[in-house]
Amino acid sequence: MIPKVTQEIIDLGDGRTITIETGKLAKQADGSVVVRMGDAMLLATAVSARTSNPGVDFLPLTVDYREKFAAAGRFPGGFFKREARPSDAEVLTMRLVDRVLRPLFPDDYHAETQIMIQLMSHDENVMPDALAGLAASAALAVSDIPFYNLISEVRVGRIDGKLVINPSREELEKSDIDMMIGASMDSVAMVEGEMKEISEAEMVEAIKFAHEAIKVQILAQQRLREAVGSPEYRTYEGEIEDEQVYKKVKEAAYDKCYAIAQEASGKSERSEKFATVKEECKALFTEEEYAENPDLAGLVGKYFYKTNKEAVRNVILEKGLRLDGRKTTEIRPIWCEVDYLPSTHGSAIFTRGETQALATVTLGTSREANVIDSPSEQGEEKFYLHYNFPPFSTGEAKPLRGTSRREVGHGNLAQRALKNMIPADCPYTIRVVSEVLESNGSSSMATVCSGTLALMDAGVQMVKPVSGIAMGLITDGEKFAVLSDILGDEDHLGDMDFKVTGTADGITACQMDIKIEGLRYDIMEQALAQARDGRMHILGKITETLDTPRATVKPKAPKIVMTTIPGSFIGALIGPGGKHIQELQKATETTIVINEVDEQGVVEILGTNQAGIDAVLARIDAMTFKPQVGETYEVKVIKMLDFGAVVEYTSAPGNEVLLHVSELAWERTEKPSDVVNMGDVFNVKYLGIDPKTRKEKVSRKQLLPRPPREDKKPEQKKENPQG
Repeated sequence: MIPKVTQEIIDLGDGRTITIETGKLAKQADGSVVVRMGDAMLLATAVSARTSNPGVDFLPLTVDYREKFAAAGRFPGGFFKREARPSDAEVLTMRLVDRVLRPLFPDDYHAETQIMIQLMSHDENVMPDALAGLAASAALAVSDIPFYNLISEVRVGRIDGKLVINPSREELEKSDIDMMIGASMDSVAMVEGEMKEISEAEMVEAIKFAHEAIKVQILAQQRLREAVGSPEYRTYEGEIEDEQVYKKVKEAAYDKCYAIAQEASGKSERSEKFATVKEECKALFTEEEYAENPDLAGLVGKYFYKTNKEAVRNVILEKGLRLDGRKTTEIRPIWCEVDYLPSTHGSAIFTRGETQALATVTLGTSREANVIDSPSEQGEEKFYLHYNFPPFSTGEAKPLRGTSRREVGHGNLAQRALKNMIPADCPYTIRVVSEVLESNGSSSMATVCSGTLALMDAGVQMVKPVSGIAMGLITDGEKFAVLSDILGDEDHLGDMDFKVTGTADGITACQMDIKIEGLRYDIMEQALAQARDGRMHILGKITETLDTPRATVKPKAPKIVMTTIPGSFIGALIGPGGKHIQELQKATETTIVINEVDEQGVVEILGTNQAGIDAVLARIDAMTFKPQVGETYEVKVIKMLDFGAVVEYTSAPGNEVLLHVSELAWERTEKPSDVVNMGDVFNVKYLGIDPKTRKEKVSRKQLLPRPPREDKKPEQKKENPQG
């Protein structure tokens, strides 16, 4: 049977269109769509269980995004020719979609839900991650899953001062903004991106521009839903509620939580006090009541959290006091230290309140670049940052299961914050690693600050230092408080997590997640202005510790020197099977990397010993040495022959040439030893290629005074004795 296909077209206003189609593929999923832009095609499916698992009090949502190598007509790299674990880029796209969708599901919807998005056809001029949010929401739109507030996501670039929706990768290279914005029809829910020191006003302008484009895409989804018959949303069993239990818990806990919240205590002390109040709430009910009502324990825990959250938020809104006693605009105490680890190429500790990050820098050659090999992107990163968040940083003992999505996301944010401040002519590949040693909010921003200090400590000539701050929001719909440098609890209990990084002159990266609907732009603008003040304060603490990058790299850090050779000499430098370059690296204790660029050999020499680097440069100079006709060069005799002396250019050891006996002196010379000896050093003139022998020719006598000519007497004929 021919499927009934329903389609909607979104006009981007510049000749490009996005098509959403449903009814042809994956019809057993609750909802499925194909989103197409150019030749790029994404299949998105949405499936949700009909019932929730017992005891689940959250939304078990999984968003999965994969790029199939076949989509770009390529084979997967590696030994196994099959797609394996997701790449960092795929994980980042999953997070972008998840962060917009999750807050917009009903609070009491706890059924297992899975959104799967896959790139089935790739177009070099389309970046597929910008379509993933639209595809996910459209799949939900044509399903009966209770997702009432449709969303979309777009990328915004700015090229020559003009804002552009969903630019190509080539266009993005010319852009000073690369932002992904996710929003519903009414409000912005997520912002993430990097910028080249733009102002707060420019950032808000870009977000508003993106939101207008998103509204058009949401209207298209609504039309698609109507065209397929507007499926009736499924009914589901919400959370169990008991008003009497809630009233009893709130009466017992609210005032106590309110008092604790305004005591200005540390994280550990505060947690213990809240835990004590929670135990008191549990004790309000008898063992018989717990036995009769299996849901009672869960209800007490849920209602205590709800009461605690309300109390903490009200202390902030009513008294302007935060959990640790700070005012809303106040930054926690900061201390920094550089050069902490003696064997690293650069290191720094950044501690802000109860959050601490230790950053290290490692310098290397292009061989250490991070290789990106995905269906939608191939290339290398010469600057990259890894973020690690071990369980002990929050005083917990948890199983270690590899790098989490959160670690990938936070590391990417810090990398974006710093990368545009690495000079374009920096010869090194740079790896920054941040180890979060303590965490009570804003660990990714502590990573940015410790990373800045570690880079400057390593002698990387950063364009400008970068600092970062995480902003929060508490609002009851009317009153609101914007919080600078939020704690972990303020993140969990608050309505916004807005991370902003930048230099003294502008924003370099941001990440914003909104947990409520309808964030007003005036609140966002206040948050950005307050963030700038906080950022500048933190930047001052950074520059007090180390105000400029160190002039040179450390003694244990490798120095790198780059030079170029003609492409024709690359093979000679490498040698058969790499013999020459391996011997040279061993003899000089250096690392030598050669890359061919525009028919030239770009040679990177990395080593801690300057003498070794100089030796490599001397060998390269010698190998590529080409004497010029008519020029004078100093040589040394290294071998004596019957018909001349073999000499070596002193400026290019290893370059030898025969000085024929006839070019030693103006006088007739029978043996070379009559004029020169082994080891003699003198000058010769380069005469070029001898047309008879086809070999290089040099002359000593050409540089000597020519003796005056003697008049020759006529020779007498000898008599022939037999004549």
